[in-house]
Amino acid sequence: MITAIDIERLFAAQLARLGDRTLRAKVVEVFVEACARGGWEDPADLAKLPFTLLTDCRGVNFVEHTIAVTEGAIGLAEGQSRHYARMPYAIDMDRLVAGALLHDVGKLLEFERDGQGGFRKSRSGRCARHPISGAILAGRAGLPDEIVNMIACHAKEGDGRPQVIETVLVHQADFATFDPLVMKKDGRLIE
Repeated sequence: MITAIDIERLFAAQLARLGDRTLRAKVVEVFVEACARGGWEDPADLAKLPFTLLTDCRGVNFVEHTIAVTEGAIGLAEGQSRHYARMPYAIDMDRLVAGALLHDVGKLLEFERDGQGGFRKSRSGRCARHPISGAILAGRAGLPDEIVNMIACHAKEGDGRPQVIETVLVHQADFATFDPLVMKKDGRLIE
């Protein structure tokens, strides 16, 4: 069984950025619940799990992707905060980090082992994509609506929907890690 200690080790640097201890505990709780419900029992399994089934991940796993998106969203927020003479909107960094860490937590329900050394979409994943299942997990854990918005709206489910600023930043960081792989696979990435 994957425990809170395991999650805290995997995402130590990012969780340390959360000043709100209650929020930090809820983020960890959501991960533990998702792992349990998805049948993930060993933290090493998460290092084998691809971050998407939609393209060749070229070895990038779920944990690496989650960290990269979180750090990318933080970088976008800090870049604006440092270089705009006057911020046109407030960015809540705790909310940003929490939502970025949880943006793909629903993939722990959406994916399963295929029995042949690979992964496939689970029955749960065929019923609801990860933005929906992740948002449900976060809501059940009592996370704020704004974080539920970040999870639910970070992908195509959020197209045209109202979003908090942190959702926009996570979406941009997420697709900055996904689109180049799709383009590389299709021969459209100029290298």
